[in-house]
Parts: sequence; C-alpha cells; structure tokens
Amino acid sequence: MREQKSGIQVSGIHNPLYRKAFQACRGVSTPRVLSAMIAGIALNAAALPVLSYADTPSAIQPQMQTTTIPNFVNLVKQVKPAVVSITAMLKDDEVEDEEGPGQQGGGMQGMPFPFPFPFQMMPQQHQRQTIEARGSGFLISADGYVVTNNHVVKGATKVTVTLDDGTKLPAKIVGRDPKTDLALLQVSSKTHLPFIELGESDHVLPGEWVVAVGNPYGLGGTVTAGIVSALGRDIGDGPYNNFFQIDAPINRGNSGGPLFTQDGKVIGVNTAIYSPNGGSIGIGFAIPSDVVKNVVDQLRRTGHVVRGYLGVEAQRISPSMASAIGMQVAPGVPPAGALVANVTPDSPAAKAGLKSGDVITALNDKKISDPHALAMKVAEIAPDTTATVDILRNGAAQSIKVKIVSQDATGAAAGDAVSGDKGEKLGVSLAPLSEHARQQLGLEASVHGVLINAVEPGSPAEQAGLHSGDVLQAVGDQKVDNPQAAVTAVHSALKTRKAVLLRILRDGQALFVGVSLNGDDNLPE
Repeated sequence: MREQKSGIQVSGIHNPLYRKAFQACRGVSTPRVLSAMIAGIALNAAALPVLSYADTPSAIQPQMQTTTIPNFVNLVKQVKPAVVSITAMLKDDEVEDEEGPGQQGGGMQGMPFPFPFPFQMMPQQHQRQTIEARGSGFLISADGYVVTNNHVVKGATKVTVTLDDGTKLPAKIVGRDPKTDLALLQVSSKTHLPFIELGESDHVLPGEWVVAVGNPYGLGGTVTAGIVSALGRDIGDGPYNNFFQIDAPINRGNSGGPLFTQDGKVIGVNTAIYSPNGGSIGIGFAIPSDVVKNVVDQLRRTGHVVRGYLGVEAQRISPSMASAIGMQVAPGVPPAGALVANVTPDSPAAKAGLKSGDVITALNDKKISDPHALAMKVAEIAPDTTATVDILRNGAAQSIKVKIVSQDATGAAAGDAVSGDKGEKLGVSLAPLSEHARQQLGLEASVHGVLINAVEPGSPAEQAGLHSGDVLQAVGDQKVDNPQAAVTAVHSALKTRKAVLLRILRDGQALFVGVSLNGDDNLPE
C-alpha cells in the first residue's frame, strides 16, 4: 500500500538514508521535508566510501571532427573526362581472370596449355578464336599516354581506347611490367586530351575517403566511393606487392582504373579484388601511385623497367632471433629489419662487405621493416647508384656503402644469351632459384630449376606462353638448376632446330612448352 503525505511518496524508496529522512518528516510541509531530507543525507555522507580514480586508466575518447559526409559530384565532373575504357582483343589461350594474378577465390587463372600436353592421341584442328576483354585506364598526358594494368592488355593483338565522350582511338602498347602489373599505352589525337596527375601515395592514411572510376562489367564511367582500409598489403602476387586495401566497390572491368583522393589526385591503380563469389565484397587492392610513377616513367623513356640489385637473401627476425643476435627490442614490439641469411657471391653486397647474420635496418635513411620492404626499396634504386646500407653486426650499428647494379646485369641477364645461331633471342630473363623466390612461389627445398623472372613483350617466349614466375626445370630431357646451365642447354638444342621444348613448373603443376624462334605455329599446344 502506498503512503503519501504532502505529495511525496514514501513507499518504493529503498535507500535507508532516504527513507529515514522521509519518515521523520511526515506531516511536515513540503519545503521543510526537502530541507530535512538534504540535511539528513549530508549528515550521513561521511559514512559512504570515497572512490578515487586518480590512478585508474581511462578509455580512449576519440576526438571527432564535425564534418559532413563528402560530396563527390564536383570531383567526378572534373576527373571523369580523363578516365577511359579499354578493349583488348585477345587470343583465347591468353585469357585469364580479369582481376589478374592478385585475385583470390573468384576463379582459376587461365592455363594456356590444355592437358594432355604435348602427347595428344591424334591430331586435332585447333581453331584459334579472338576474345574481347575490357578494362579501365586513365590519361596522364595531353599527348595521349594511358596507364592501365598489364593483365588488361597482356597478349592483346589489338587495343582500343574509348574516351568519356564515346570517341574510340586505336592504342599501341608502349611497354608492360608484369612484376608490378602495370602497362603504358599511347593513343593519337588531333587535339590535346584531358589528363590527370599522379599524387603522393606516401601521404595516404587508413580511413581516408577515396573514389574509384572505371568500366566494371563494360559499364563505362562508373563511380564508387569508400575508404582506404589498410596500407602495404602483400597479396603474394610478386616480389614488389605493396597494395592499398580499399572498400570502394571494384569489380571485373575496374582493373587499370584510377583511385582518387578528394583533391582529385590519383593515388592508386585499381588492380585486384578478394572475392569468394567473383564480385566485390569490399576488399579491393590498388597499386600506390609512387610505384606507378617509377614504372611509368621508365616505360615512357625506354619501354621496359630496370630495377636495382643488391644480392642478399633475407628473412624476418623473430623475437628469439633478436635476442640471440643482441638486438634491443621493446617488449611486445616485433623486431624490425631484414636478417641477411645469404650473400650472393660477386654481388654488390658481397663486394661491399655485407655478411650473413647482418641485420639491415635502413637503406638510404629509409627504415627497413622486413625483407619485403628491403626488396621494394632496392628495386627502386637506379642502377650504378651508390646506396648507404645501415646494419647491425654483432649488436653494433654501422653503415656500409654499396654500389647498386641492374638486375639485368646479374644472373638474371642470362636470357640475353639464349639465342639461335643467328642471334635470335627467346626473350626470357633467368635467375637462380633463391630462398626468397622459393618463399614467394611456395616451393620446397627439394624443387630444383631456374626462375624465369621476366619475359620480353612480343618475344617468342611470350608467344609460347611463358610467364614471369615460371620455374624452368628441363630443356628437352636435360635437367637444369642454374641460369648458365639453362643457357647452354637451350643454345645446344637450337643448333639443330629452330624450336626447343622446355619443361616448366607453374603453380605446382608440370607443363611442357614449345618455343619456336621463327614463329612456327605447328608446335603442339
């Protein structure tokens, strides 16, 4: 039952201090009740425990900027004229998943050699078909240079660029770089073309708004927006992966298209997606513009890319390794640097005095976090340049000067010697199967062979279907385990005929490839 006096309810109050004050004031006017209640609580306040939070950690209190959701209308109006659609006519045996080698889970990468090969039971008429593939790109100069992905135009017999206003222009391939999956095209026009600038990707931060423009599923001029989800993603596509991860929806056909920041600068080239079903699930990858600048500048000048070479095999440093070699690392912080596991004889590293067990911590004053970062930084250095390598040796810091050379001046240049008796080139670049290459390709120590680290565009090797990353294991029936042995075996085979049979390993599967120097099309396929 409720008790009520002067409009103040007593029942339902369970705190003994409050209830005692109320009951003492029955029959008293409301103002006096309130005064008595306050006084009663004050008198008993000393009996309550005093809590102190002076030494208690407080939760993170994010300070949010009071901004509205960005509007991209004006940005899109200004940059869209420089974004193009690309149509490539491909042979059916050159077709791969449009997302390229970086796509995972959305389908199998096309294999150009049907099984069984080359031991077919009877001759078969193989009618080559031409397939139309589409991608995206963007103009970077008024005289018609267009950036796109290598996998968009790889193996193309004809390339057409469609401008935003519908104008179609034939394009020539200036150069391709399979290692970064970039390509440079050029179109001719009687007037200056609208173009956009490459920005500074080093300044990009996770959480930043970005806009993707491209040609998904052939729907030209499509705009999507999202944020940068993460930086420095290595998706296992090659030694020079350093992708932005974004959640702006990109799909088939977006490859090669630009990724813009709000100031209208291109900070990435949309290249790959992670997709269990073939469509966007909010995990896309873009090549940072700083990588694009370096590659495109070289393709524009020479048609190919030259990278620096140091000559070390490096590995990550575990906490136990750090302790064993005397590195000072804060508790819980992963050790930074690249531990030199092996130094290649006669390499720049060997000549400069680098040793197995050294820890490379910086290159030209740029911190090295792991072996992947080291490979990226070395590749960016122009050959014949002297670089400063900071190392830890026996726990002591020191700096060493190293003259970087071109990768093509090392064992990788053995491909230049793979030729016929009249000097015709196969067009492959070979390198030893190093420990780093084994890790990149997922190969066990029992696998032997020679790494094909580059294939020249338009060469007999490319026409035969050889890929960068293939492992050459035998020439005919002769096994090879180093570049020089491979060169000798190929040269010997080409003395008697204009074609050579190679056995390669690709994605764990053994394949035979017939390479013809005079372009014969009658080899088994």
